Amino acid sequence: MIKLCATPLDPWQELQSHQATATHLTGQYGATSIFVGTMRDFNQGDAVKGMMLEHYPGMTEKVLANIVATAERQWAMLDCLIVHRIGMVRPDQPIVLVAVWSAHRGDAFDACRAIMEALKSTAPFWKKEQLESNRSRWVNSNSNGYLHANDAM
Repeated sequence: MIKLCATPLDPWQELQSHQATATHLTGQYGATSIFVGTMRDFNQGDAVKGMMLEHYPGMTEKVLANIVATAERQWAMLDCLIVHRIGMVRPDQPIVLVAVWSAHRGDAFDACRAIMEALKSTAPFWKKEQLESNRSRWVNSNSNGYLHANDAM
C-alpha cells in the first residue's frame, strides 16, 4: 500500500491500522521492519523552520510502486506499506514511514532499507526548506544508492 498525505502523519497509527486490515498476514510473518523519517530543524549548517514537500501526482505513486516491485523480486516480502507526507512539514514531524513484513528478519531489514534508499534517490519529491533567516532553498536529493536508481524506474 502506498499513501501520500497532506496532513500530519502518525506512523504508529498507520501501522496499527494497516496491520489490523491486512488479514493476509495472519500467521504468516515473523518480522516487521519499520523506518520512520522525521524532519530535522537543521540542514547544511542552517536552522530550518519548515519544509514544503511537492510531488508529481500519479508519477510519484507509480515510481513508489516500482520501487516496491523491485524489492519484491529481491527479498521474500509478504507486505509493504509506504506513507509519505506532502505539503508543509515542520521539525519533529514524521515525513515518511516504510514498513515491510516478511517471514524472516533478514528479508524485512534488507527490503525496508532498500525501499527507503530507492525512495530517497528516485521518487519525484521536491523539498523547499524555509530557513530561520527567512530565506528558502531547494534541497538536493541525497542517498547512498542502496538500490540502483534505474532498478526502480
